[in-house]
Amino acid sequence: MNRILVTGGAGFLGSHLCDRLIARGDDVLCVDNFFTGSKRNVAHLLSHPHFELMRHDVTFPLYVELDRIFNLACPASPVHYQFDPVQTTKTSVHGAINMLGLAKRVRARILQASTSEVYGDPEVHPQPEEYWGKVNPIGIRSCYDEGKRCAETLFFDYHRQHRLEIKVVRIFNTYGPRMHPNDGRVVSNFIVQALKGEDITIYGDGQQSRSFCYVDDLIEAMLRMMDTPAEFTGPVNIGNPGEFTMLELAETVLRLTQSRSKLVYQPLPQDDPRQRKPDIALAKEKLGWEPRVALEDGLKETIAYFKKTIGDAGFTARS
Repeated sequence: MNRILVTGGAGFLGSHLCDRLIARGDDVLCVDNFFTGSKRNVAHLLSHPHFELMRHDVTFPLYVELDRIFNLACPASPVHYQFDPVQTTKTSVHGAINMLGLAKRVRARILQASTSEVYGDPEVHPQPEEYWGKVNPIGIRSCYDEGKRCAETLFFDYHRQHRLEIKVVRIFNTYGPRMHPNDGRVVSNFIVQALKGEDITIYGDGQQSRSFCYVDDLIEAMLRMMDTPAEFTGPVNIGNPGEFTMLELAETVLRLTQSRSKLVYQPLPQDDPRQRKPDIALAKEKLGWEPRVALEDGLKETIAYFKKTIGDAGFTARS
């Protein structure tokens, strides 16, 4: 039985990761400061004898004994990471330093949940791991983009200087049940607006594209990455290479929810990438992985989750 620490473990991705780890028989310590995570996401695990939940902020050191660390702690949506940008940078940078220090002390293998945002507004499409990106270092998204880039730097310096076993994955847009309904991400925005009968907000002309990976596919890739041979560090792109415009996504959500919501257009936010699509050749080669869940199938599961969440909050769908 591996003793595994998951930081950000009560968040959207972290809670799904905890589910998989518990299901396969690991002993899991879930750490979260509950800024964006929720106890509700892991409530079903609290009675499990191999699951422990701890309120802790990774910007402060943590002293525990363990075998492996999944470092997922950081607000990941613009609404949340721009709320307190200084704290966002601290979470990425100080959090990485503290978790790497812990891994060094106990000689644990550690995985960093990095992001496609390290590529910024890319000039190369699709984005391979060798691409260094085009990131604005002083923009409103920089607290997240540059924080994650600095975290990658720290991980590779700890690997080179201290021979630490590291794994780095770059996560592209991911969606599924347990997304925060007010996180400002496009999938949750469109679904919640459609279910509540509100106007669906399209930024820019709606032709900017994204690739959407269902959460179950993503977690499978993370687990496979952690189990790769020590000499393979990554970074590895994890995402679905299927590319959709914002208009295509909005039209699909409207059809699946049978909503009468209307599309409204607003200016494109600063530094919002025009294109985002992963090159997953390396993930196929090293992990034997590629996504299996089609966008429409994943959206159906996500819509069902939000119907229940919105219903619990007293809202009703208008169709």
